[in-house]
Amino acid sequence: MNMSQWEVVIGIETHAQLATVSKIFSGASTAFGAAPNTQAAPVDLALPGVLPVLNKGAVECAIRFGLAVDAQVARKSVFARKNYFYPDLPKGYQISQFELPVVQGGHVTIVVGQGEKSYEKRVNLTRAHLEEDAGKSLHEDFHGKTGIDLNRAGTPLLEIVTEPDMRSADEAVAYAKALHALVRWIGICDGNMQEGSFRCDANVSVHKPGTPFGTRREIKNLNSFRFLKEAIEYEVRWQIETLEDGGSIQQATVLFDPATGETRAMRSKEDAHDYRYFPDPDLLPLVIGEDWVERTRAALPELPEAKKQRFMADYGLSAYDATGLTASLETADYYEACVAAAGQASAKPCANWVMVDLAARLNKEGLELGQSPVSAVQLGGLVARIADNTISNAIAKKVFEALWAGEGSTADEIIEKQGLKQITDSGAIEKLVDEVLAANAANVAEFKAGKEKAFNALVGQVMKAAKGKANPQQVNDLLRAKLAG
Repeated sequence: MNMSQWEVVIGIETHAQLATVSKIFSGASTAFGAAPNTQAAPVDLALPGVLPVLNKGAVECAIRFGLAVDAQVARKSVFARKNYFYPDLPKGYQISQFELPVVQGGHVTIVVGQGEKSYEKRVNLTRAHLEEDAGKSLHEDFHGKTGIDLNRAGTPLLEIVTEPDMRSADEAVAYAKALHALVRWIGICDGNMQEGSFRCDANVSVHKPGTPFGTRREIKNLNSFRFLKEAIEYEVRWQIETLEDGGSIQQATVLFDPATGETRAMRSKEDAHDYRYFPDPDLLPLVIGEDWVERTRAALPELPEAKKQRFMADYGLSAYDATGLTASLETADYYEACVAAAGQASAKPCANWVMVDLAARLNKEGLELGQSPVSAVQLGGLVARIADNTISNAIAKKVFEALWAGEGSTADEIIEKQGLKQITDSGAIEKLVDEVLAANAANVAEFKAGKEKAFNALVGQVMKAAKGKANPQQVNDLLRAKLAG
């Protein structure tokens, strides 16, 4: 199999569950985890004589998204009935949007890879439309039977559809992560993939460059970025092997099995005409006034790309650092609060502490940023003490651990309590240097013979004598001056 001779084409459809307290067409709760069938109103159950009433909050979420991706928010859109039979779809149809969706066009900019090999790419969106979710079929607890839980039926979704713009699993994952961050940033979806609040379908095809696109297969309901990557990579290999062996690809819907790392066909893929879409007679067209759009625009937070550019301009950060710090609104807010406490001159050190030291500790403990025992103000206070030479970087790590353990409320308190203040008195440091040079004649001779490692050994001896509290730069400068004399 020669994968380099093939081009991969990927489009992503994402279902983002909207952060409303009630369903899209009824007043039933959308809270997760309730006992089966306790949050299903008559509208959700499709009882005779009931009529849907559109949730204004769901529309507000759609407008926010449309503005965030620079799309056209349709001033008039229409709800349609998407007809198909499934046990957890009580009406026998799903209320969705087809020919006139509420959001049209737009784009998401992604960064693929890291470091010098990273690159930016624009992924264009086809549309984003409002629809209701179906219920859930339960197989595990019913031997030989299927249980139906309709709590999820009628939950508001925004289905976000891309153009077939991605050319690798890495690009698809970068897009999914960027979209996930965006919907959380603007507050329209909690992004909880374990609970199904954010799930992706990947349309994958392969073809030889210069030939028409191949037949696509849709991988359904991918609820983790790792599964998205693994599923696409397997599907690409399978399609290429099939074609190189003389076979053909049939359009189909497939599922990914994480246990085997393989996709398997679920059903032949339906096209739009198979669903027999037609306008829902129970719902009037959705008309969105310009004043509503502008009110929503004014309420949007500063968006990730704008914040990234501001971080680069105001704080002198690299594109890589600014991208990392705007990966989520929570991270960006934490960083800015840290800089406010430390002072703008310490913007770069604050970035390093947030993205490296703090991130590593959170990852080790399995915590989210919001669960950090060290607040942004506390971390900023720590960075400020490094900047004014009260402590060294090495001592700062000890202070950070003490803050994490709750041994003090501020860096200053811990520094004072534990006697960690850095020695900056040149006379005191010079005395330590003289004592070390006198006691380590062998290292001095090795250094003068051209062995640089001997210098590091001397620095270590001085720092040991100072119990780690001497200013490292002063130690280095004094040692070199003494050795050169």
